[in-house]
Amino acid sequence: MMDYINNHMSGFWIALGFAMLVAEVMLFGFTTIIFLFAGLGALTSGLLMSFGVIPETWIAGTACFGIATGVFGVVLWKPLKALQDKAAPPQKPTSDLVGLEFVLMDDISVMSAGSHRYSGIDWKVELDAGSKFDSLAKGKRVIVVSVDVGVMRVNEK
Repeated sequence: MMDYINNHMSGFWIALGFAMLVAEVMLFGFTTIIFLFAGLGALTSGLLMSFGVIPETWIAGTACFGIATGVFGVVLWKPLKALQDKAAPPQKPTSDLVGLEFVLMDDISVMSAGSHRYSGIDWKVELDAGSKFDSLAKGKRVIVVSVDVGVMRVNEK
């Protein structure tokens, strides 16, 4: 087996590169970009050996692999980081209750919640953290901004 690899070293580096790229995509889902850089470095080593640019030796292959991996890391780090830091698109409401309007039956504030009966269930009503008010009085018309299990978070309409 080692004789075959020694006689076909460019194929070894290309196969190693593809294996690392497949591992990055299938196992890690691009969460660790180390395998991406290493896979590209191994492919570069194999291709340079195939075209006769570097000799088919372990020392040349390993040196080229290390240098190419470093170069790909330096060159691709900022663009990949910029892609990762992009703001996520705003999520659509995940509940049919978001957008529901009703009149408060209790006073609510940041410190105390109220309740609202909807569809046969008594829901806890809390003031949304993004609200510009510290409290809302009984009788105010409110709109549901988010929902958790048994809790409606509201803002003034």
